[in-house]
Amino acid sequence: MPNLRIALCQTDPWVGDIERNCEEVVRWARRAAEGGAQLVAFPEMVVTGYPVEDLALRGSFVNASREALARLAGTLAEEGLGELPVVVGYLGRSTEAWRGRPAGSPQNCAAVLHRGEVKGRFAKHHLPNYGVFDEHRYFVPGDQLPVLRLHGVDVALAICEDIWQDGGRVQAAREAGAGLLLVLNGSPYEREKDDTRLALVRKRAREAGCTLAYVNMVGAQDELVFDGDSLVVDAQGEVLSRAPQFEEHLLLADLELPAATDATDGLLLNDGLRLARTDLGGTPEDRKPTGRQTPAPRLGDEAEVYQALVEGTRAYVRKNGFRSVLIGVSGGIDSALVAAIATDALGGENVHGVSMPSRYSSQHSRDDAAELARRTGLHLRTISIAPMFDAYTAATELTGLAEENLQSRLRGTLLMAVSNQEGHLVLAPGNKSELAVGYSTLYGDSVGAYGPIKDVYKTLVFRLAQWRNAAALERGEQPPIPENTIAKPPSAELRPDQVDTDSLPDYELLDAVLDLYVEGDQGRDAIVARGYDPAVVDRIVRLVDTAEYKRRQYPPGPKVSPKGFGRDRRLPVTNRWRQG
Repeated sequence: MPNLRIALCQTDPWVGDIERNCEEVVRWARRAAEGGAQLVAFPEMVVTGYPVEDLALRGSFVNASREALARLAGTLAEEGLGELPVVVGYLGRSTEAWRGRPAGSPQNCAAVLHRGEVKGRFAKHHLPNYGVFDEHRYFVPGDQLPVLRLHGVDVALAICEDIWQDGGRVQAAREAGAGLLLVLNGSPYEREKDDTRLALVRKRAREAGCTLAYVNMVGAQDELVFDGDSLVVDAQGEVLSRAPQFEEHLLLADLELPAATDATDGLLLNDGLRLARTDLGGTPEDRKPTGRQTPAPRLGDEAEVYQALVEGTRAYVRKNGFRSVLIGVSGGIDSALVAAIATDALGGENVHGVSMPSRYSSQHSRDDAAELARRTGLHLRTISIAPMFDAYTAATELTGLAEENLQSRLRGTLLMAVSNQEGHLVLAPGNKSELAVGYSTLYGDSVGAYGPIKDVYKTLVFRLAQWRNAAALERGEQPPIPENTIAKPPSAELRPDQVDTDSLPDYELLDAVLDLYVEGDQGRDAIVARGYDPAVVDRIVRLVDTAEYKRRQYPPGPKVSPKGFGRDRRLPVTNRWRQG
């Protein structure tokens, strides 16, 4: 059988930085060539970064993408890489009108670059329009099954959602007799998605009747984190190669593939797709593979989520031009976990903490904040808010919740003042449980440009803190989070002897109901039918529904759950529906 060595370049494109992205394509293509690759593939829309959102509607941006593609083909040839076929994703234009959209509308495209030219172009066929995706808003679908004939092998090409939907290019690849289905992806991370993705790729390989190679991007873009997890499976669904998660990687795979068939160019295939073959030449090579690359090990559940939070934080800070971050360090579990994430992402020397005690701050919390700084290496300063609090309360009479919230808002003001003065990006410490029920103070603990644990329920916050400490012990390092921070009852410390359970149900119960209501879209009656106390469910549902206005004003943060607040879950702020 013919043999083909492919390279999957699991890279981190930056949205809008077209020049940088093209330079990275050249750099990784050179590495692939040095590894003996005969075909190299990059992720979805690698030229522009992904997702580009409304940038797709700017004609200047689409033109810049298309022009860069042509230049990239020439640069690869100039760099001595012209004989290596390179498949890249980019932002293109349609050639024909489609359902009321004129010719020239944006398309999510990919192209084959070879010998200094763009040898073939095609557009994504299935456009996702659910969850975080709005591709019907931007793009016109493609209507071809592109097939490369290379070294006597037919390679069918597809883009991400093309294999998440039944039929389409998967079935068309079988009808065309393709020996390999190569898929370019920008598939965002969420918990346990690596297992879902593997099952999908195995299923589609069996349906296509051929080996399937899946290349995905890494890095992060605003709320989305990309975990890589590129892989190759054979026609029976057996894993041949698999890349590590959350890191750039060159995955080389030697594949024994069936010889090309005689399917007619232009043949009408499944779902109205027309076969469009591009012959790149090359002599069939009948050689035995040099050896199977051992699939990279998978991360455990907590390790996977934690790494996604680190990657999301690092990308947001670096890609937005910041070098350092600022955190209000209270001695509590949330700010401690955020500090650990930030120091792992950026290094302790680039993380600045401010302890802002009030008259209600316990000594053990102050000590825990200092111990956290010692263990992580972050810079810590202490600024008491007591004089400011006294000045406010002398000027106006505040009691109860107003008095409590004033303390939080003074801390938020201080953080933003230091940020403005010193140029640090402020990280907000709120978790998903608090955001869900509105247990946070607007313009106080919600202050910040990015919320690293915005999509992490409180019970998971504790598990992640415990996992991070255990991981440190396994490496012979000191755990970053003080044990007392994990062990003590959570408290905002805004009044004497306050604990969170004064205002909220126990977090185990709260998070269980939230998971059903938020992630599961279960109504009040359905949740009660599962055995939960009706009064508790009513209270939680009411809190969630009335806190929508607060969540709208919270900063972005990395999505790690199936349904995060923001891009995933979009409910009206003004809303009288209270049936659950």
